[in-house]
Amino acid sequence: MSIPVADRPDTPCVAVCSTTFDDVCRGCGRTVMEVADWVFMSQDQKNLVWDRITAEGFPRRQS
Repeated sequence: MSIPVADRPDTPCVAVCSTTFDDVCRGCGRTVMEVADWVFMSQDQKNLVWDRITAEGFPRRQS
């Protein structure tokens, strides 16, 4: 389920950072490079990442 753009936080980070087994964070679903480049990405680039990670069931926030 996609999060509407207006309701998205500034970052998908959920402070559950783990890339132990591959290059994808288990908390937010971004790749290591996406995490590193996030502050340099355009809004369009961020929207593409948001669309992909939400389609994959991320971010996985603790509730």
